[in-house]
Amino acid sequence: MCTCPEQWKNDEEIQIFQEYLRIPTVHPDVDYTACVEFLKRQASNLNLPVDVVYPVVPSKPVVIMKWLGQQPELKSIILNSHMDVVPVFPEKWTHEPFGAHIDAQGRIYARGAQDMKSVGCQYMAAVRALKASGYQPKRTVYLTFVPDEETGGEMGMAEFVQGDYFKAMNVGFSLDEGIASEDDSYPVFYAERTLWHLRFKFSGTSGHGSLLHKSTAGEKFHYVMDKLMQFRETQVKLLTADSSLHIGDVTTLNLTQLHGGVQSNVVPPVLEATFDIRIAINQDADALEKQIHEWCNEVGGGVALDFTLKCPSVVTKIDASNPYWLGFQRGLDALGLRTHTRVFPGATDSFYVRQVGIPALGFSPINNTPVLLHNHDEYLRADTYLHGIQVYRKLIPSIADS
Repeated sequence: MCTCPEQWKNDEEIQIFQEYLRIPTVHPDVDYTACVEFLKRQASNLNLPVDVVYPVVPSKPVVIMKWLGQQPELKSIILNSHMDVVPVFPEKWTHEPFGAHIDAQGRIYARGAQDMKSVGCQYMAAVRALKASGYQPKRTVYLTFVPDEETGGEMGMAEFVQGDYFKAMNVGFSLDEGIASEDDSYPVFYAERTLWHLRFKFSGTSGHGSLLHKSTAGEKFHYVMDKLMQFRETQVKLLTADSSLHIGDVTTLNLTQLHGGVQSNVVPPVLEATFDIRIAINQDADALEKQIHEWCNEVGGGVALDFTLKCPSVVTKIDASNPYWLGFQRGLDALGLRTHTRVFPGATDSFYVRQVGIPALGFSPINNTPVLLHNHDEYLRADTYLHGIQVYRKLIPSIADS
């Protein structure tokens, strides 16, 4: 534990990290201008060519640094991170959320400290150290910095992977963000649960609120809601009964939006309810969808289903058939890190990369740290940050030379 914050204030890599954290690329209405200029300066300092492309609109840039490999004809790897961060509530923070303050224990407080400006800066720091040692990767390595991951990635990675620039990069593997660990181990994410945003429209008898009308929208909503919550409870029990399971190993289902009604004494003709459903990779998604349709039919009709979002299931192989996984494992083993493979509980840009057939892993070299992404007082210890640079110094060659 750090007892002398001055040593961190004089560390060049810490200073670069703080500078990045102080750029408020915060939603809503993110302005990426200062961030792009910062990354251009870093690319210049690394002596790497840099491009800025706009997959959708001029306000949503993707910054790409290129480290040419010895055998550039081989499939390349990308080290991806996102530039944007979620909103803050300054009154809930101990320190200014974009001040990158270092306290007496060496904790660096800022939005993005864990999610995920740390990782983007660690990539650059590791490349700086590797280049200084005279190392050149066998495969070309790209450092990509994308916008709008925190709002779903549709204006960033989702479009970027479909464009000609990305296709010309000849990508074979992607490394992206993970989550902090509160013990001494590190999670490695090879998949994400299948994401559905499912909207129900319940139509029924309308009329005066003083009567007992038959087949109302409210009755239909209650019946289907009850079935969905019963299913939800089976997943709660699975998670409770088996301590080896994590949230990414079960299917989650939550009511997130509810609309309807015009007046307190009028029975509404229509109610709408939206559910966020994250389907475990061992859950039969087709069977679940069929079951939901059956529950809707059981109320006698008048229930319409609309998938506002329906993502396919994509999984990266973590076996001998994936040479990038083997290279990644060799690097972890050489470092003596204790890891465990998991399914990511939320969604990241790795989904879009996997969707176009490219293997991707999620990993953040952060352990013995509270999970504070999207939380107040997000921080990362300076010693943890610097250790992460050394981790990537080993992992990057292990993957790039595989």
